[in-house]
Amino acid sequence: MTDVRAERTIPLARPLLGEREEELVLEVLRSGRLSLGPTIDRFEELLAERVGARYAVALSSGTAGLHLLCLAAGFGPGDEVITSPFTFVASANCFVVQGATPVFAEVDPRTLNLDPAAVEAAITPRTRAVVAVDIFGYPCELDPLREICERHGLRLIDDSAQALGAEYKGRPVGGHGVPAIFGFYPNKQLATGEGGVVVTDSVDERELLVSLRNQGRSYGGGAWFDHVRLGLNYRWTDLQAAVGIAQLEKLDDMLALRRTAAERYGELLDNVGVGLPAADDDDHRRSWFVYVVALAPGTDRARVMERLRREGVATAEYIPCVHLQPYMRERFGFAEGLCPIAEEASARTLALPFYAGIERDDQERVVDALRRALGP
Repeated sequence: MTDVRAERTIPLARPLLGEREEELVLEVLRSGRLSLGPTIDRFEELLAERVGARYAVALSSGTAGLHLLCLAAGFGPGDEVITSPFTFVASANCFVVQGATPVFAEVDPRTLNLDPAAVEAAITPRTRAVVAVDIFGYPCELDPLREICERHGLRLIDDSAQALGAEYKGRPVGGHGVPAIFGFYPNKQLATGEGGVVVTDSVDERELLVSLRNQGRSYGGGAWFDHVRLGLNYRWTDLQAAVGIAQLEKLDDMLALRRTAAERYGELLDNVGVGLPAADDDDHRRSWFVYVVALAPGTDRARVMERLRREGVATAEYIPCVHLQPYMRERFGFAEGLCPIAEEASARTLALPFYAGIERDDQERVVDALRRALGP
């Protein structure tokens, strides 16, 4: 392979920020209300309206939202919670930290989301809940999973951290009556630096989450130091909410840019010899979070990634299986062979640079570099 070293690295992700974010942040700075202020309230109203939920509770991260949902549900030692092995570790950490035991169910080979049949097969008398995942912004099989959970008396939580703007059966993810979370890390569709939100249709759940995120304080007329339950500091800031409002104002445009960039990659990669992300269908409309391709079996992924980086193209494994992480192996004894479909996908997938503002020329450069990296 020719040694081509680029002067400028194409990053894996980059938020799309502008003057409107600066304007709203400056307003908050001048107001003096940096936390627990009206900007957070306004963001929550706008986000809930956007996804079709009754309430939104803003938090310091999507992980915090998952944790509070598990804390509120009372998961603990002796309980089992089923989730996907092909996801970010937070999908399991949120209940493991409460003492519950993770049970990993196999994924569908096309969508890489939980296979409902595998979920049902994994249910035991100790099962308390299912944490579904909308991996890479592709909606999970929400209705079959909800039916299974209702039939077995289980709690269902939707980890939609990567799926803001996605639609399932014609309605936004987050607007189906199932508690869901979104994340706002800089590589997400809506970026505020850090942050997340829980959406719910339950007023009781909303009030409990508002208390839990603020050290268990009472919101029923109690004093500031009236802590009626064990809580945590998962508060967000009005500065971040200001960025979030500006991002919401242009979310449709950013989602469209991401979709256009994904379509462009699809065209450029047509004859490169890699597997492409699952296409939308009548029930599933992806919100493009990352662009992940699957290498052919037997390809030396580490060599491909090293060659891409030498040419100034950022890349990453997307995504390691949770049950094979070192701490999961050590604590629970998980090993290879538990979820072969997820494990094979995890071993062959990698992410290409992808974000709303990516230039067409940069996408061509990425694909040209990938083609060379796959060569002899």
